[in-house]
Amino acid sequence: MKNSICDLFSIKYPIIQAGMIWCSGWRLASAVSISGGLGIIGSGSMYPNTLRKHIEKCKNATDKPFAVNLPLLYPNADEHIASIIELKVPIVFTSAGNPKTWTSILKSEGIKVVHVVSSVKFAIKAQQAGVDAIVAEGFEAGGHNGIEETTTFCLIPDVSKAINLPLIAAGGIVDGKSMLAAMVLGANGVQIGTRFVASEESSAHNTFKQKVIDLKEGDTKLTLKEITPVRMIKNKFFDELEDLYLQNASIEELKRKLGRGRAKIGMFEGNLFDGELEIGQAASQLNKILPASEIIKKIMTEFEIAKSLSY
Repeated sequence: MKNSICDLFSIKYPIIQAGMIWCSGWRLASAVSISGGLGIIGSGSMYPNTLRKHIEKCKNATDKPFAVNLPLLYPNADEHIASIIELKVPIVFTSAGNPKTWTSILKSEGIKVVHVVSSVKFAIKAQQAGVDAIVAEGFEAGGHNGIEETTTFCLIPDVSKAINLPLIAAGGIVDGKSMLAAMVLGANGVQIGTRFVASEESSAHNTFKQKVIDLKEGDTKLTLKEITPVRMIKNKFFDELEDLYLQNASIEELKRKLGRGRAKIGMFEGNLFDGELEIGQAASQLNKILPASEIIKKIMTEFEIAKSLSY
């Protein structure tokens, strides 16, 4: 399949695996890249020396292009950038911060830069910062999200009209039909997180993966907008947050409740009660943990069938 995203990243299919904290290490990233998509190492949960090891292992596992996702507010972002440049990572996806901070530096090293946004306003700012492509992520997505609560299928048409860069849709996309729908609305490719969380190569705890494929419609909700909006599974920790909201808790009280390491406790260590279980709304459409290669093959088969039926 040839389009602007495939050409930009030198990949076979315009499918990008999201760089998810605690879920997307080198095993998942390399498996996706080997299968024709673009795998991403999620550096937001990694110490600098850990990221270096994942980059090195990914390069040893595949000669295909892969990327690193870098939340710009990460406290050791400069160390991550140094490793990315030294180890010649070809593509970086930035998020959660000002794209002007590192884009020109990365591009001067020959690295392609993609920025994740949740609104038209920030898409325009990312384009002005000189990025090579944009991910527009809707309200349906798991993990940290925008405060606007714009759904993917409303966001994509608006962003596609406002920019002249390759556009990647994210949020609520788990199969070939939703991939085609996003592309009909103006996207050139898709970024998929939730479906790859429930993959064999995902570094998420197996207990969390099983929870993901057991979810039903309405089992996730966006919360903590006062701190940083995040979509998570409703569990004991979520209920405790809801109780704090009913008590008109202050931002400081919410921060204390969140504490440190909640996402690691839940997604990486498998504590389904006290952990922050980040996942997208589309988890309700999943029912099986699959290898990454099978996920991509299945998505592309569904995409071609849906495309043939739509004309």
